[in-house]
Amino acid sequence: MTHTSVHIQIAPESVPTTPCWFSEVAIVSQILKTYGLVKLIETKVQFARARFDHYDLIDFVAVLIGYALSGERTLQAFYDRLTPFASTFMALFDRSRLPHRSTLSRFLDALDQPSVEALRSVFQDDLVARTPLGSSPGGLWDRLGQHWFVVDIDATKQAARQRALPQTRDLPAPHRRFDQVCAKGYFGRKRGQLGRTRTTVLQPYTHQWIGTFSGPGNGDYRGELQQALQAITAYATAFSLPLSHVIIRVDGLYGNTAPLKEMLSSQCGVIGRSKEYTWLDLPEVQTRLLSPPDEQVTHAESGTMRDLYDCLAVPLTPRGPVMRLLVATHPTSDHKPPVGVIRKETVYELFYTTLPPHAFTASDVLQVYLHRGSFETVLSDEDREQDPDRWVSRSPSGQDCWQILSQWMWNLRLELGQQLSPAAMRLMEFSPAHATEPVHVVESVHVVESVHATEPIVYGPPQWARRSWTDGFAGSDFVLQPDGTLRCPANHPLTVQERRPERNGSLRVVYGARLCHCRPCPLRAHCQESTTTIKPASG
Repeated sequence: MTHTSVHIQIAPESVPTTPCWFSEVAIVSQILKTYGLVKLIETKVQFARARFDHYDLIDFVAVLIGYALSGERTLQAFYDRLTPFASTFMALFDRSRLPHRSTLSRFLDALDQPSVEALRSVFQDDLVARTPLGSSPGGLWDRLGQHWFVVDIDATKQAARQRALPQTRDLPAPHRRFDQVCAKGYFGRKRGQLGRTRTTVLQPYTHQWIGTFSGPGNGDYRGELQQALQAITAYATAFSLPLSHVIIRVDGLYGNTAPLKEMLSSQCGVIGRSKEYTWLDLPEVQTRLLSPPDEQVTHAESGTMRDLYDCLAVPLTPRGPVMRLLVATHPTSDHKPPVGVIRKETVYELFYTTLPPHAFTASDVLQVYLHRGSFETVLSDEDREQDPDRWVSRSPSGQDCWQILSQWMWNLRLELGQQLSPAAMRLMEFSPAHATEPVHVVESVHVVESVHATEPIVYGPPQWARRSWTDGFAGSDFVLQPDGTLRCPANHPLTVQERRPERNGSLRVVYGARLCHCRPCPLRAHCQESTTTIKPASG
């Protein structure tokens, strides 16, 4: 290795090497032209601009597309690598001149919101123009064999770093470049920070983005929720998905009555965590907590055992809505829990949903919600590849334009990757559906029973789970221990996570491994679908 100040030249003239990402830009530009998307942007996204010399909007869009695909940390670094190949790069988009970096900055600063919304509509139309990843949109199947489609809504925040400026009487008032795009809010570090919040909508089965909506500071989460619901409705309509079987998963930000009513008005199903702990004082909930729990589940990582109380019909306000409320309780520990409320040395967590009880048990509802943790993994992958939250413009419309194009390139990369290496769509099935006699739901009792539930149940010998479709380990590869735990082929313990009664009268015992054992394990690829997952295996 040579010192950074030493330059080695093997030719008489300095010839820069082609950037490693240039070939990907060439492929993507050809795809965009083949599908007519370049012409579509030129015709549908109209911008009544001020003077930008001989440049049009498509010139700046081409630069941002290249920036998103390049992975360069800053625009300056991107321009430094691109400048020797500027004419070739612009020729990929049938353009002649590369806009200067300052010209791009002025364009993003002058961009208006109607142009951004026009670009967003083209992006969302392209999302449904082709079948995603060459297959069905995916989904999960409940215990009755019915299909459901899940969509995640969540927010990500980006803080803006600002230098301290002297403020004295003889100096003018400081002018901050982030005044338009940012506002004060809480971003996890300290008070008084400036930042911006981006609400994203994810299709969890293909990891494609359905939409992105941002605002200064903590954002207008109610307004961004309305925009997200419109994008979800358009997506479901395009694929003929009934809205009643579309499940929207949200976190505690949307855990009070007002956003819940807005989600229900969209006619979609919903599942989320509640922060309205006053619901615990409702008479229906208090009466249910006096009875034994419906189920008991054990967290695979922490070993925490939670009792689940299923309240089927709870009026959250005197005028509605009536929701299914799930209360999860566990004893307190030495540390304050990150979520939930403590009452009489017991931690209470609340989850609300519209999922029917005869199709999803209480533990099923909890698992469906906890699977939204994959959202953070997608955001982490997005940050490593493109980092759409980084600052490209100091104007709201310019930053929105960059983030829409960044999500567009993410979706296109997934689609092209599927064409190169096809992979089967993941299916979520909690238990096989059985075509048995109709299930009768007794409204006055919280237990759902079959017509033959009164017959005595006799369990046969235990049966191990079959080998998965990924050719991983079978259940028989795990050794049963005298204390009821299992030992995996890597000699790590697995504890009972859940005892799940099935509709055919059998009892399924679900075991879970600890994450600290799975991450460094050399046999992880045989247990899980991917070597990059951070989720523990369960069987």
